[in-house]
Amino acid sequence: MAEQGIRYTNAYSTAAVCSPSRAAIITGMYATSIGAHHHRTSAPEHTVYTPTPYEVVPPPYVKTFTEYIRAHGYYCTNNEKTDYQFTAPVTAWDENGCFAHWRHREQDQPFFAVFNLMNTHESGMWRSHETLITNPDEVTLPPYLPDTPKSREVLALHYDNLELNDNRVGELLRQLEEDGLAEDTIVMIWSDHGEGLPRHKRWLYDSGIRVPLIVRWPGELMPGSCSNQLISMIDLGPTVLQLAGIPIPKHMQGQPFLPSTVELPKRNYVYAARDRHDESYDMVRAVRDDRYKYIRNFYPDKPYFDWVPYGNQHGIMQEMWRLYAADELSVLGRSLMTGNRRPEELYDCVNDPHEIYNLAADPSYSGIMERLSDELDKWRTLVGDMGDIPEAQMANAMWPNGIQPATAPVQFVPISEGCPGTKDVPTGSEHTFAHAVTLMLYCGTQGASIAYALDEGDNPHWKLYNGPITILDKNSVVRAKAIRIGYRTSEETYVTIHANSRVY
Repeated sequence: MAEQGIRYTNAYSTAAVCSPSRAAIITGMYATSIGAHHHRTSAPEHTVYTPTPYEVVPPPYVKTFTEYIRAHGYYCTNNEKTDYQFTAPVTAWDENGCFAHWRHREQDQPFFAVFNLMNTHESGMWRSHETLITNPDEVTLPPYLPDTPKSREVLALHYDNLELNDNRVGELLRQLEEDGLAEDTIVMIWSDHGEGLPRHKRWLYDSGIRVPLIVRWPGELMPGSCSNQLISMIDLGPTVLQLAGIPIPKHMQGQPFLPSTVELPKRNYVYAARDRHDESYDMVRAVRDDRYKYIRNFYPDKPYFDWVPYGNQHGIMQEMWRLYAADELSVLGRSLMTGNRRPEELYDCVNDPHEIYNLAADPSYSGIMERLSDELDKWRTLVGDMGDIPEAQMANAMWPNGIQPATAPVQFVPISEGCPGTKDVPTGSEHTFAHAVTLMLYCGTQGASIAYALDEGDNPHWKLYNGPITILDKNSVVRAKAIRIGYRTSEETYVTIHANSRVY
């Protein structure tokens, strides 16, 4: 991929943990704008979190960007993770699951396919193993992590997992070649946040938000090239829409980053947020230009490593706690476990890539501090940062009294000649018409999307409704359901149509 595409070396996620980051990617809106900034709104059964579980309910006009692509005829698949802070709506994907693949589309249908490669997930470093391909003696640990045999072994396992992912990438690229699609398909490799190591995942240092990004576009992007332009992962959705020739909704907060016939505005800053992670509340905001990173800690009284049980299962995190208890942790490592944070942090990410030397108190950097601090304030105001709202209050506004709102059922409205006016057809009913039938589908819930199917099977292909549908078959069952993000999917409704055999 690197030899055949372009490497973007300054790409950044909007959060250092999966679900807020993925919520921003799939909606094209910052998680702090739509109330998706707290990691894990719906708690797993085995864990008890402080807040009542809920799903994020963004403004009614917010959709997954894949809906816009599906509405233009693309076949969209996701294999397999979603983790958007809300249940993936049935209208988001033609296929969503472990068997989803572009090969299931209609012949010559354009497609957009996502494959989530899970081997390098943080939990991959917990797995048992008998041997390692990577030599632990040859890995390099960052200076803030303990250099011990156990730490080296855990990091070596991560490199082994990277190879597993590489093999899967190779398999997918070979499938494109087998299908004769390699020269006509744009391929992107990216990550939703940094590596699953202490002070990486969950933290707004570059180790937590700087991500790999490689794009292969035969005939358009220079093979083997490299770009240092600033890119935020919130730009992925708008970029895909632009590539598909689809207008970008104005509410989306990212911008396209690939070359086009339209001159693109330069991105001068990227932004990131940290809030509750599982059981532990926090609030940190960051802004970065092409050299400097400014971080604002809203809870300077907290230690850097707060109690997050999931993260504490990590072998290197356990090693840090062992050394801390034995008073054998380095000064740099110990500073992460004890003491107070600085309210503000400033780093020269070019000369200090590990972000160790805080320049916030250095008078010679006061101008940079002021510029980045003002830029962070402007961004928070522009996107309507909801981090200032207590989560219980925000969640109650989305799910009043902890009850998930429900999407209204779909109504069927016949509009073709010979039909009974524009009255709704009762759902679950049978109707006979003298001609082919054209139906409009309607849902009374603000912002709801509608999916429909024209069969009676157990696993129907739910199509995205975006205009009247004409029924030509002699006997047809039209099934429909509606969904608004964060709401409960409506009950399924259907109508059986009996038309004569005349074909139009």
